[in-house]
Amino acid sequence: MRKRALMKLIVMPLICLMACSLAYTQARADVRLPGFIGDHMVLQQQQPVRLWGWADAGETVEVSLAENKATATPDETGRWQVELPAMDASNSPQTLTVKGNNTIQVNDVLVGEVWLCSGQSNMEWSVAASANAKAEIAAADYPLIRHIKIPRNPSTTPLDDVSAPWNVCSPDTAGSFTACGYYMARRLHQDLGVPIGLINSSWGGTRVEPWTPPVGFRTVDALEGIYKSVVQRTPGSESYQATLEKHIDATRQWIDGASDALRSGTAVQPSPAFPEGLLPFKSHQDPTMLYNGMIHALVGFPIRGAIWYQGESNHAEGMLYFEKKKALIGGWRTLWKQGDFPFYYVQIAPFQYGDEDPTILPRFWEAQAATEQLPNTGMVVINDIATLDNIHPPNKQDVGNRLALLALKNDYGKEDLVAHSPEMESMEILDGRLKITFRNTGGGLKTRDGNPPRHFEVIGAGSGGYQPADATIDGDAVILSSDAVDNPVAFRFAWDKLAEPNLTGGTGLPVGAFRGGEEPDFLSTLAIDREYQLVYDIDLGKLNQRVQYDLDHSDDVSAFDRIGYLLELGTGAGQDQAVFVSMNAFTDDAKKIGLPTASSGAHFQQSVEAMDVFSSTDSVDQGRAIATGNIEFWPSNYGPANKAGVKNASGSRFDFGDEPAPPTAGYGSMQVHNFGKRQTVFAINHWSAADRADIGIGNSPGDNRDWTFSANAGSYAKKRLRVYVRPTK
Repeated sequence: MRKRALMKLIVMPLICLMACSLAYTQARADVRLPGFIGDHMVLQQQQPVRLWGWADAGETVEVSLAENKATATPDETGRWQVELPAMDASNSPQTLTVKGNNTIQVNDVLVGEVWLCSGQSNMEWSVAASANAKAEIAAADYPLIRHIKIPRNPSTTPLDDVSAPWNVCSPDTAGSFTACGYYMARRLHQDLGVPIGLINSSWGGTRVEPWTPPVGFRTVDALEGIYKSVVQRTPGSESYQATLEKHIDATRQWIDGASDALRSGTAVQPSPAFPEGLLPFKSHQDPTMLYNGMIHALVGFPIRGAIWYQGESNHAEGMLYFEKKKALIGGWRTLWKQGDFPFYYVQIAPFQYGDEDPTILPRFWEAQAATEQLPNTGMVVINDIATLDNIHPPNKQDVGNRLALLALKNDYGKEDLVAHSPEMESMEILDGRLKITFRNTGGGLKTRDGNPPRHFEVIGAGSGGYQPADATIDGDAVILSSDAVDNPVAFRFAWDKLAEPNLTGGTGLPVGAFRGGEEPDFLSTLAIDREYQLVYDIDLGKLNQRVQYDLDHSDDVSAFDRIGYLLELGTGAGQDQAVFVSMNAFTDDAKKIGLPTASSGAHFQQSVEAMDVFSSTDSVDQGRAIATGNIEFWPSNYGPANKAGVKNASGSRFDFGDEPAPPTAGYGSMQVHNFGKRQTVFAINHWSAADRADIGIGNSPGDNRDWTFSANAGSYAKKRLRVYVRPTK
């Protein structure tokens, strides 16, 4: 009994091992296709049909589709690939057969037009969540439209395979389709009469960087830092190997030292930290993570082109986004090896975006529009269908239709279609007016509501910044003028995050945000000399214990109703800044509106009314009649406690709600703030420290928003303060 039991203990594991080995061999022997190649799929017409999969090395794989056949032998990794001849579109289902050790049949395969749909939530947004969903889904009987949704799956390394089913469009399935892609596909199918396949690889809330492959970052100089970060995290790269080797050497030395310390009973220093630059990316928002997990496996599958709806998560980046789009598009095109395939994208819609500067979004729109400089790209403008309180405009029908127009015109020979929104062709300076001529007007400009065009602004010398313009349509042109600008030299249109302009082309396609002309020097646009009287002028490079103005006209000042401050800073490296801020007078004593010295008796910690701010830098929010201004003017020391109860201020760091403290002739603060924006407009502190005084425009990048303890005055080659009053008329 004991012998038999012992034999059983020996033999049974061997049998299991043999069975597992046989099962593994059989599994390896099975020919396999990528998980996204399956029943109901659509293949791209008029391009070689490129297919691939895996099998045992040396196994012969035969692939057939319709009358076409090809064979392949897997390489040493087991991967095989074939190319079948290009086929014309056909509404008749075909069967794809792949034979190796086993046979795979893929049924109901159509040949037509295939589009990759990618981006963030507005591309992922479904038909069921969009406008008129119930009726649209009920009418979605288009069996020649097919859709596949690639699963959300970030990855630190490129994945060779993804799995997802293709769905035939019907009232039972269409609700889950990408709405933008579906409405584009519907228009293409109706106009072309061919099958349409949609590969939906999108993820809400994502940035552009995770969708971009390393080769894309490599080719854009402005993104060198991202590329180096990606490469350093790639095992086997020269950077990775060198950094790891250095860490290993340091760790070995530490181990030797620690061993000696252990034997001698002495203290030892902490071990070297693992290099952060070698740690794999973790977030799905990190560079390359979604390319690796959701795009890489698709690369090489023939497509007509790509549509893209993304940008909300990058919208504060200005023209840097243009560089990132170059990396994305260039990277995909390089890897797909289909040349400059079509890439059409949607300009994001107007939206509130909290309390941020209203011009941040227009600068992003400008960057999106710049992407059309790249070959075979096109942009859809949607500022006419926005929902200002909803970042997901439900009208995806117009979005998809406009994407389809670009494809129909550029890729399918419908040359007579008007597919692009009107764009500026030229600007002409007339006598007190500007003439903006457009192309792509579709028979002439018009407005949606029949009213004059809205959201034009002009600027010129002495205009006090941009001023609203009267706009008149003249065929393919718009004439701009303003009573507040005698000689306009530049303009901007829809330059606000909430702008919903009414100007369109003849076919109804809206005009997107843009600007033109050469803006005059910042200071020349301000009407300071026309409205205000100069009281003090001081070169802040001469600051010391005793304040001495270069000009002091305080004895010549009579009654005034506003006070203004013009601060100019320059580093000598082409980074000059200036800000002019004015407010209703907070005192009637001109001796107390300059630097608040102990001898002047100036001490103010209070709100100010009707504050106007004009700045040459984006770090300061501009505006007129701002109701959330406050000043902190005193010659004394001060602490961070918010004893005055200034709204939004911190009680633990220096900002716009600090507490004066003795002595009277102490550190000194001259600060103007916009507490509604949690923002310093400008600050001059500790002027007795000369080159170690604190001076800045906007919030300090340090721990204290109001520049306290920054000791940075010596970093400016130019620093000048002028103080004005507006005489009472």
